[in-house]
Amino acid sequence: MIVTEYELLVCLAEELNMRKSAEKLFLSQPALSQRLQTIESRWNTKIFIRTQKGLLLTPEGEAIVRHASSVIEREHTIQEKLEAMEGVVRGTLRIACASVVAQMWLPRVLKAFASAYPNVQISLVTGWSSEVTQQLAAGNVHIGIVRGNSTWKSVQKPLFNDKLVLVDTEITKIEEVFQTNRPFIQFRSDSNYYQVIQDYWQRNFGKMPRQAMLMDQMETSRQMALNGIGFAILPEVTMLGYTDKINKIPLREKDGSILSRETNLLTYEQSLGLPQVKAFLEITDKFLEQVK
Repeated sequence: MIVTEYELLVCLAEELNMRKSAEKLFLSQPALSQRLQTIESRWNTKIFIRTQKGLLLTPEGEAIVRHASSVIEREHTIQEKLEAMEGVVRGTLRIACASVVAQMWLPRVLKAFASAYPNVQISLVTGWSSEVTQQLAAGNVHIGIVRGNSTWKSVQKPLFNDKLVLVDTEITKIEEVFQTNRPFIQFRSDSNYYQVIQDYWQRNFGKMPRQAMLMDQMETSRQMALNGIGFAILPEVTMLGYTDKINKIPLREKDGSILSRETNLLTYEQSLGLPQVKAFLEITDKFLEQVK
């Protein structure tokens, strides 16, 4: 991989750490340090100040890094336009995806996509849905995949709804939640997930479970529930392929419907003209048809 000076500077500005940047750029730390010194010499100014805690951008460095980011973005745009004109499915497909979808659903779609289009490089970042939307709005990615309702104003494609299920090794009926001392293992979320669950308890039972534990992330809650520590409410997609003895109880409403959560694909209208984006959407459609 050939790393340009602009890419090197942007990476250093994002990480503010020589070791992490060297790993990300597949360079040794001495090589990275030497290249930075050469760049600073060419610009005849200090771009970063080295401290015991990492790197600090100088005011001059901030201006140079902004320029570097702009150049990289312009090059991406030109390359994508050329590829769209040729109609060739190649280049880079940049995706930002909500973590739970990236863990449980996306890998199978990307496997099919990579098999069909081996000349396309895939760039993937994961995080909370709010972070995914920010990446898309900033133009850093072609496609965003988010959980829950979205206010995205451009192209929005529903992917799937999955049930919310109560997961526990002992509880067999939802009503038993209020007759047990087993804790409700919740997790932090940036979306309205917590409010959706809270509204469900109040709407159907007029109260919340007695005991609760708060975990840092969904996967921690899942593992606690699978190991019998307490019960958790999880998207059904997180239990795909899990065959060990575990009770998965749908959250049924009074009218018989089941509480579910939607996953949406977001993009821009102009991105649909890119062959790699169009091809990814086609692969996604085929995959969703197969699993219906």
